[in-house]
Amino acid sequence: MGADAEVGPGSLLVASPGLGDPNFRRTVVYVIEHRDEGTLGVVLNRPDETSVGDVLPEWGPYVSNPQAVFLGGPVEQQVALCLATLRSGVDSTELSGVVGVRKPVAIVALDSDPALLAPRLGGLRVFVGYAGWDSSQLAGEIERGDWFVVPGLPDDVVGVPGKDLWGRVLRRQPLPLSLLATHPLDLRRN
Repeated sequence: MGADAEVGPGSLLVASPGLGDPNFRRTVVYVIEHRDEGTLGVVLNRPDETSVGDVLPEWGPYVSNPQAVFLGGPVEQQVALCLATLRSGVDSTELSGVVGVRKPVAIVALDSDPALLAPRLGGLRVFVGYAGWDSSQLAGEIERGDWFVVPGLPDDVVGVPGKDLWGRVLRRQPLPLSLLATHPLDLRRN
């Protein structure tokens, strides 16, 4: 079984406390796609100061709080990607402009009509850029201990991220992983 055996659409990559890369320090990445060719996801806990309404005014009224654009990762930062949760009973295959990731989370095409989709959505978040890994790159980073792979929840994607989504996700894991949620940001303050 490889180091990335549990990685799949809907799983989370939680940065280990020792991961010092400023692009990923204390991040939680939602995996959208994981194939032999590579892995694609978005960072869930990096809201920007830009409002979705300022850049995509037609979508602004429908995004979850905070109504900010989120920095999805260091790749293709001029590309916007939208993730949403579908309401109970809504099937992504029956909606135009919606592709399921892992129920109830789906990708929504931003050229769709938000007024038509909004009644079918439970929450919505817009990301600029994404995180991506080549075929064996992520497996190597997991083996090195840079990432913990844990199950994701729909609320991780569209819920209010608060100050510490990283700690919140770790706290709900079994011991000893949950203990890492108390790891100080700055070891000198310990």
